[in-house]
Amino acid sequence: MAGTLYRKLFIYFLVVIVLSLVSVSLFSYRKSSAELDAMVQHQMSQMINNAAYQTDLYLKIYERAFVALLQGDDIRHLLEMPFDGDAYEFHQYRKKIKEESINPIFIRNPEIAAVYAISQNSHATYYYNEVEGKQFKTADIHNQVAFFLKHTTPDGKVSILNSSILDNKNDQLFTLVRQVRGYTHPETMGILALEIRAAELSALWKGMELGDNGYFFIVDAQGRFIYHPDKQKLGTLVQEDLAQKVYDSNLSSFEKMDGNVLRMYTVKKSAYSGWSLVVSMPVQDLRKPISSIRTSTLFVGLFTFIVALFLAYRFGKSITDPIKVLKNGMQETGKGQWAIIPIPERKDEIVELMVRYNVMVNRLSELVDKVYQVELNNQEIELERHKAVIQSLKLQINPHFLYNTLETIVCYAFIQNSKEISEIVDALAHMLRYSVGTNLEETKVANELKHLLHYLVILRHRVNPEFEIDVAIKPEYLLRDVVCLTLQPLVENIFQHAFADGVEDYHFIRIDAGEGDGFFWMSVEDNGAGITADKLAELNEKLSANRLGDENDGKKDGIGLLNVHRRIQMVFGETYGLRIESEAERGTKIMLIFPLSIPSLKEDFKTLK
Repeated sequence: MAGTLYRKLFIYFLVVIVLSLVSVSLFSYRKSSAELDAMVQHQMSQMINNAAYQTDLYLKIYERAFVALLQGDDIRHLLEMPFDGDAYEFHQYRKKIKEESINPIFIRNPEIAAVYAISQNSHATYYYNEVEGKQFKTADIHNQVAFFLKHTTPDGKVSILNSSILDNKNDQLFTLVRQVRGYTHPETMGILALEIRAAELSALWKGMELGDNGYFFIVDAQGRFIYHPDKQKLGTLVQEDLAQKVYDSNLSSFEKMDGNVLRMYTVKKSAYSGWSLVVSMPVQDLRKPISSIRTSTLFVGLFTFIVALFLAYRFGKSITDPIKVLKNGMQETGKGQWAIIPIPERKDEIVELMVRYNVMVNRLSELVDKVYQVELNNQEIELERHKAVIQSLKLQINPHFLYNTLETIVCYAFIQNSKEISEIVDALAHMLRYSVGTNLEETKVANELKHLLHYLVILRHRVNPEFEIDVAIKPEYLLRDVVCLTLQPLVENIFQHAFADGVEDYHFIRIDAGEGDGFFWMSVEDNGAGITADKLAELNEKLSANRLGDENDGKKDGIGLLNVHRRIQMVFGETYGLRIESEAERGTKIMLIFPLSIPSLKEDFKTLK
């Protein structure tokens, strides 16, 4: 019987946990899909970035070829020659350039199809590498140099053009060209150009894994294909709408229909060549993993949801039916009718609980009267205990003051027969009468001030020079209810600790009162020695702990402050009491916090009885 319900709960909760985990996977589908989309786009962006980097790096190699060609001065001399110059000298320069510069470049870079230099004087020299050469007329040369000068800059920066001076049907060529200054003239004298086979660059991009339906292509600034897997498209114009989207994008993606297929395009524009490198893949291929996740998640989620509903129903019925019986029995018990509930035939922990409930009802019916009587007795005992504690705390006021006062009276009586003795004794009598004349803690602010006045009468004969206290309490606060014997212990504490080295002319004590934040407060402020940070922290800790004072070397530490604080809390609760602010050598301010409205303790005692 003891383990039956436990096994049920274990199995049911195990199923619930498994179902919860499956359900979490359903809710995480959207986040997984979003992350997968982001990952695909990141991979495509990474591929296109790598392709752009490799392409730019490859093209910059040819920029070094220009440097190699221009290291000597032969090309500059050739470009400066006038059109009708010495033909022999021209051929000598042409031969020297080929042997010393062009042939090594062709050997190192077989992908270079042609190298040529054309001057503005219509001088031109052409070198071809395994392509069919061509001779040009003067008009053709003039048009060529005008075209290249138009598409280059005087600063010598290399320009990349999707054009060629050759009618090469086998290879797609593009041209790297730059302006060249003369040997003796700082102005541009002509151009130097390299024509490169685009097919050689395709080896850089064939390693990109784009699946069966993905491909990569390059478009130049004029909207023509520099590279495309379909060689028939090389040199042709890109569709206008596609070209516009390519130009508007840089390291970003967009989707566009290509026939009946929706494709995603990721574009990277090369700052060096001005080309746009594009990766294109069908959206369906990119989101195929997401579709598989969605289908699997929906199927598993639906199945587990149905199973969870069935198990939850069975589990709920097995628990709630007996609990309903217990609930009805408890409702009858709450009405004072000690109802005995029926016990089912099965045996498990809930049935055992029902049996024990019946036993409990029988015992409660027998003990309730006894408990009621004991509670009444406890209330009376607790009330008496509080009275005793209050009286005990009241009697713990520092007796040293009374001893010192009596000693002063003896001194006066011994020295002279003076009226001071009568004054001291009269003030002391009023103080003692006020301290022990009532069993209640409730008094008025005016009574506390009067008690403090009697204390000052006695103190005047003990302290030299005479000392007056600044009382700034408004008249409307004089009849407010407070706890008795709260001001005098705080003022006495000032003379004992704040003015421990004697009272000086600049010393003051100020008493004030007011309202704020739902409290009525009184404050006692001095400009004496103050309290160090460590001592203040220790004192606040004692106030928080509600201790009446610890024994230190046989002396009670701060019993006056702690006594006042604890008596206020015993009357009004833990919210009220003392709040202390102090700095060493800058004085201390003690706030006494009371509720705005104080109920009469006599009425409270009557209520408790």
